[in-house]
Amino acid sequence: MANTLDQNRILLGRFATAHGIRGEVLIRTFTGEPAAIAAYGALSDKTGQRVFKIKVVRETDKGVVARVDGISDRNGAEALNGIELYVERAKLPKTDDAEYYHADLIGIAAFSPEGVEIGTVASVQNFGAGDLLEIRRAGRTETEYVPFTNACVPEVDVPARRATIVMPVMTGDREPNTEESET
Repeated sequence: MANTLDQNRILLGRFATAHGIRGEVLIRTFTGEPAAIAAYGALSDKTGQRVFKIKVVRETDKGVVARVDGISDRNGAEALNGIELYVERAKLPKTDDAEYYHADLIGIAAFSPEGVEIGTVASVQNFGAGDLLEIRRAGRTETEYVPFTNACVPEVDVPARRATIVMPVMTGDREPNTEESET
């Protein structure tokens, strides 16, 4: 799951664009199974003021095509573009061991295996090759990405709000070894 507004509401998706002329919309989902976004019941916008009841029509490579109660034409569907969809945390299933909601990871302290504070987890991203933790380094403005694997993140303690991070070694910054023979 993606980001959170607060710890009690979790972001599940975003209205992307109108789909067709009968009011259907494309929703980019942040759920494990895209169609599961409709299983949580009514979803709300970021403020909690607007409530949307959706019915998934079909899945696509970009998300799900859905119908929204009260929306019956393209103009109504286009008016939803960009609205984020939230659910109350209590409606989400419990996670298994070593399984986390992204919202649980954002903001936790990152420490080296030696116990030195590295920074905090600013976000969880996935650019197609697996989840990455974006670490905001302590005392710095820049961030670094760390693969969210057992090798780089061997321990996460959500109740303690901390994670052990093994920063990957950067190989592109090394000086070439000039002592090797030139053959």
